[in-house]
Amino acid sequence: MTAPTGALPARDGPRPMVSHGMPHRQLDQQPPAEAAADLARRMFDALPPGVHEAPSRISVPGARALVLDDDVPTGPPAAFLVGREYAHLHPAPDQSLHLTLPPDAHDTVVAAGWVEPHPAVVAGQVSAGAVMVYAPRTTAEVDVVLGLLDLSHRYATTPESGGAR
Repeated sequence: MTAPTGALPARDGPRPMVSHGMPHRQLDQQPPAEAAADLARRMFDALPPGVHEAPSRISVPGARALVLDDDVPTGPPAAFLVGREYAHLHPAPDQSLHLTLPPDAHDTVVAAGWVEPHPAVVAGQVSAGAVMVYAPRTTAEVDVVLGLLDLSHRYATTPESGGAR
């Protein structure tokens, strides 16, 4: 697994306000409709092989999840939020995402301002790599978020220390 390189830009502006309980949601800096639609279209219209969309099993109603098909080899258990779900997009007005990051990428992405740890990490309910990705506000930010989704997918499908789930 490779961590994002120096090519990961810092996110502009302050971090958005978020709820610290459950559900974990973004409370401000929601994207314009065009950015939200662009993310959803690009996230779900061309799914990676072996991935399907499903309602999230761990998030709020209306959250759309990326789930590995049953016949796809998996990475480590820590690469998943629940079952074979490795990421989900929250419905409007939130538009943030939850996904898992590999350990070697986590600190870099947090420091760049794109994500924050999920509050359930402290309670031991999800793996340390579970993060909230802030909703992208521009096309350039959509590109970064899609790169983070790709990193999460590679983590979920790299069986170096995983096994079948």
